Parts: sequence; C-alpha cells; structure tokens
Amino acid sequence: MDRQLIMERVRAEMPERRWRHTEGVMETAIALALRYGEDPQRAELAAIIHDVAKFWPIERQGNAIRDNGLNQEVLGYDKELWHAVVGAWVAERDFGVTDGGVLDAIRYHTSGRRGMSKLEKIVWLADYIEPGRDFPGVDAIRALGEEHLERAVLAGLDGTIGFLIAKGKRIYPLTIEARNGLIEELHA
Repeated sequence: MDRQLIMERVRAEMPERRWRHTEGVMETAIALALRYGEDPQRAELAAIIHDVAKFWPIERQGNAIRDNGLNQEVLGYDKELWHAVVGAWVAERDFGVTDGGVLDAIRYHTSGRRGMSKLEKIVWLADYIEPGRDFPGVDAIRALGEEHLERAVLAGLDGTIGFLIAKGKRIYPLTIEARNGLIEELHA
C-alpha cells in the first residue's frame, strides 16, 4: 500500500496530539536508522503504524487479540501493551505489510523482547525519545541514543521498569527479558 495512504488511514485512527507523536517517532526512527545502519524506509513504516490501534476502545483491542489468535498472554498485563500486538495485526491485514521485521518492530514497540533486532531497538527507542516526550531523564537517554543504541534502549527499559514499579504495576515478562538480553549483549 502507498505510504501516503497508510499515513492518512493511521492518522484517522487517532487524535491530533497522537499524530504529532507519530510524526516525532517517524522523524526519530529515520535519524536513528541512518545513524545505526538500518533501512530508514522500514523504520519509518513501522513508526507510521506503531500506534494505529492505541485509541481503539479497549474492548475492541481485546476482541481483536482473542478473535484473531494473537498473543493472549498480553491480556493478563497492562492494557497499554495491547495496542502493539493489535497494531502489528492491523499492519499486515489492512496495510499489506509482509516484512516480518517491520511487523515485529510494531508488535514489540511497547514491551521490547530478548534478542530485539536493530530495527526493533530503533523503533522502541524512537517511541521513547521522540521530540514531544518530556519526562525526567529523557534528555539523557536522547543523548545516549546519539552514541550507543543498545545502552540507550537499556536506559529506557530501566526507566520504564522503574516507573511500573513505582506505580505498583505488574511488569510484562518480555520487558524483563529485553533488559536481561541487552545486558548480556553489552557484556558479551
């Protein structure tokens, strides 16, 4: 499907402020892809689609997961994770995305996972540090992202896990596995 048509369809699924976030993720993903030797078009495509289902009613997200054989485990965790799983499904079903790497970058952009590809790391980090994000520590992670992709993703995962702990929330196992995997990568 044509990039412009995908952008129009994704934009129609979200409020304007979330579209501005998506544009920031696109810009950041392209820059990171160029910096770290990944295909910027693949990074941009994943960034465009990553939040397509974020503003679907939670019941619709849950039904999409249950009715289409998607990862049911995610249903036992924070609802903020669900849109990523649904988004990968939408990318394939509605937009004809067949690139497994792009689909995985969408699918794991909230949780991460052990053994993340370079593209997955780029989209995960772009979502975390895009210019519209404003939270304590984001500037330090942006700076780290200019120098070392894995260390920046690890710092972001640490921030996410710390936030979830402070809120008393359960931590999705893939997020812990993503962190542990990055530590192993960095010490290999």
